[in-house]
Amino acid sequence: MSTRISFNELRRIKDMLPDGSMVRIASELGLDPETVRNFFGGQNFKDGKSVGIHIEPGPDGGIVELDDSTVLDAALRILREGI
Repeated sequence: MSTRISFNELRRIKDMLPDGSMVRIASELGLDPETVRNFFGGQNFKDGKSVGIHIEPGPDGGIVELDDSTVLDAALRILREGI
């Protein structure tokens, strides 16, 4: 099942994460840190991979459909921990 979120909300979540979160999420999930950054809108496909996000133009930066919300779930967990 896919998850839908606005692009701007996805970026807000990324911006609220504490320093080191991209590396932490990557380590926990067995991904390259650039792949995690690409999930949040990065464009480094030389070092990172595509992560199954699809952006549809629209208000609030457009709508992002996530094929897999595992990275988002990890980010939200980190925010709830308040670390």
